[in-house]
Amino acid sequence: MLKIKVSSDFSKTPGGRLKIEGPYSGEEFRSELLKPKYIQAIKNNQKLIIDLDDCYGFPTSFIEEAFGGLVRELKDKNILKNMDIICQDEPGLIEDIKKYVNNIKLKGKM
Repeated sequence: MLKIKVSSDFSKTPGGRLKIEGPYSGEEFRSELLKPKYIQAIKNNQKLIIDLDDCYGFPTSFIEEAFGGLVRELKDKNILKNMDIICQDEPGLIEDIKKYVNNIKLKGKM
């Protein structure tokens, strides 16, 4: 089982959308942690567990860039089938992630 605990593996204070906007951005999370672990999980035929608890909140821009950005980068709207997301601190965040992923319009592959 592969797991990302955002608060300990990345930051308790996730930032904005892009790296140029400051530390702990959704772009940084996606490129340096989420995408490599996701690809590793797929190669090992495993689910990636993502634990969002114990953080001080998540800007919507962070969430959209991390998860929506992964969809755009991999051109695959089915990424959530390979993830289990834990968020007991803010359960509505899981639905927000699903909404962002489902609202992505991909050009070409699908």
